[in-house]
Order: sequence, then structure tokens, then C-alpha cells
Amino acid sequence: MPSALPTGDPAPADGSLPPPAMAELGDRPISLYLHVPFCATRCGYCDFNTYTSAELGSAPGASRTAYLAAARAELDLAAHVLGPRTVDTVFVGGGTPTLLAADELVGLLNNVRDRFTLAPGAEVTTECNPESVDEAYLNALVAGGFTRISFGMQSARPHVLKVLERRHTPGRVADVVGWARAAGFGSVSLDLIYGTPGESVDDWRASLAAALACRPDHISAYALIIEAGTRLAAQIKRGEVPPPVDDDQADFYEVADRELTATGLDWYELSNWSRPGHECRHNLAYWRGDPWWGVGPGAHSHVGGVRWWNVKHPRSYTDALRHGRSPAAAREVLSADSRRVERVLLESRLSSGLPLSVLTPSEQARVRDLVARGWVALNEDALTLTLQGRLLADAVVRDLLD
Repeated sequence: MPSALPTGDPAPADGSLPPPAMAELGDRPISLYLHVPFCATRCGYCDFNTYTSAELGSAPGASRTAYLAAARAELDLAAHVLGPRTVDTVFVGGGTPTLLAADELVGLLNNVRDRFTLAPGAEVTTECNPESVDEAYLNALVAGGFTRISFGMQSARPHVLKVLERRHTPGRVADVVGWARAAGFGSVSLDLIYGTPGESVDDWRASLAAALACRPDHISAYALIIEAGTRLAAQIKRGEVPPPVDDDQADFYEVADRELTATGLDWYELSNWSRPGHECRHNLAYWRGDPWWGVGPGAHSHVGGVRWWNVKHPRSYTDALRHGRSPAAAREVLSADSRRVERVLLESRLSSGLPLSVLTPSEQARVRDLVARGWVALNEDALTLTLQGRLLADAVVRDLLD
């Protein structure tokens, strides 16, 4: 089952935000995340808030049509709460957004345009499973205003894809990247996973080589995390597959950084590398604490130090909006210190570094020791993780904070 939502405090039924949050927002632009909760099948490692047709059944409120109507209603709510607003980035994730028809996906973007001002040069991304699209579909997305696409490649090795329960064949990725280029996407990204049970370093090198042969603009490489409640976690518990090994994952990361950097992809966040100018601006907004509104079941939002999250199930989500209520399950108003700590947690992950001014005097005093250990480097008034520090990022933050 998907991971549980936090508890938090009650969220107002009208979706309103506290005056201090709106004052901080001012006339700043926002980012929009649109969560499409549908998948053809559930992969064994996945605990995202997604649902297959079998899981949803035929009850009213869980259909694709009902979801699209509810998403439009939440965009109406966002426009009412935020007022006239420019949107810098739009990211459609899931789930598998491309299980929607191309005109439905473009329709969602048009719904955004109807309610907000899309900034000139706005970054508009959709995630995509390679088996879910063809040339005509990708052409329709570009014609409709999508500028960036992120394909879930995960691996080039069939036995690794089998453990992950991914359905596409390895060669499919090269095809869809070629179609995306021909369609006119300005930026193409590939997602990879390393540390899958049974994956060797040579397997990982082969996946990196296959990804790089596609000449993507951006690669995300994530260590496999075994989430409780997933089929893969149950298989490991039963001894059917071995668990990931931390030392192996560190080796995989070092291989990735070396291979990606050698081909002109520079790291800009712990798990992300890109060619200059192709960093994911939407995700950078998250890491920098910028304002965003998440539309869809289980989507999270943050504006002016207020974080809230929607109910998870599509039926509950559509029911709330059908009755004129915010779909928020709960929210929290962050204290100034909580926000500061989050800045340390998130901005330390970026190659641009964490400004030393964010740290307390006692925390600043610890930086010298971290430099001596080779975990961080100082760049003017910011600290940046070294390669060794990236491998130990959680320990760096733990040792740094009061």
C-alpha cells in the first residue's frame, strides 16, 4: 500500500491560507504539481500514491473522467486562494500521467492557462513510462505546450527490470527519446535506479552506458529504497531476493558520478545531473523552499511556511471537491526554526551550496571540522558537499545541526 500521510492540524474547508503566509507570498510566481494517480500495474518496489484499475474498481468518483473534473475544481480553488498569479513551472507526475490521452494531458495544461498566467519560457514537464506513448502522442504534447519530458528508464538490464516489475524492454527507451527529440521537446530526462537486488556494478555500468547513448539532457539516479508494505519488501523478508547493500550503493553512486560527469552531465543535486541549462527548475523550487501548489490525490503543497497535503484516495479527493470543499487532509504551519532546519536539509543537497548565514554560530563553528574530514568545501559564503560528503549527506546534516 502507498505510504501514509502525516497527521498535522485540521485544514480549512475553503482552502484559505493564514494572512502571514499570503503576505510572504506577495506577488511571487508559483510552481504547480499535478498528480495523476493511475498506473497500468503496480511495480513491486513502488509505494507512491497510485492505483490500478483493479484497485479502484468501478465505484463512482474513481474514474479518469471524475479525476479530471476534480483536478479542474482544485485549480479553481487554487486560483481563488492565490489570486492572479504567474506560474513558472508545471510538473505532471504520478502514477503514469501518460495513461491519460494526449488531449486530456494537454487539457490539464490548458486548465492551468485558463486560471493563471503561464510565464514566458515556463518549464512544463510530464513524467512518462516508455511503453505508454508513441510518436503521435509526443507530437501532441509538444504542440500543446509541454517543453520537458522525463522517461522512467530505471535499468537497461532485463533481469533488473524484472525484479523491479517494469514492463518496457530496454531498447524501447532509445526509441522514445528519439521520438521526443523529433517532436521538439526542449529537454529530455531519464530516471535510473541503482542497487536493485541482483544488480552488479557491471549491470549498472551497462545501464549508464545505454542511458548516455541516448544523449539525454538530464539524468536522475536514485538508490533503491525498500519501502515497507511493497511486494519487494515482502520478497526480501521471505528471503526470495537479497536486500540492497549500503556499500554497494555507494560504489554505484561513485560510478554514476564518474561516468555522467565525463560526458558533460554535472551534478546539481545529490541524485541529479544535467547539461548546463537543463536543471529541473521545478524540483529546484522544492529544494529552495519556493511556493508550490500540488493538485491531485495525496499531493503536497507549500506556501509561505504553510504545508498541506490532500486526501489520498481518488474517490475521497473527488468527493471533497464535488461538495465544494478543499481536498486537504491536514496542514502544518512551520515555525521559523523548522523552516531554517529544512533549508539546511534541502539546500545542502545542491551544488550551489548552503549559505553559511543560514547556520547558527555554534553550527558555523562545526563547519571547520567537516572541511577537515573532507565532507564539505567552502565556496565564498556557502558550503558544498564533496563527493565523499554526498555519500554521507545524512551524517553531514546530523553533525552540523544543533
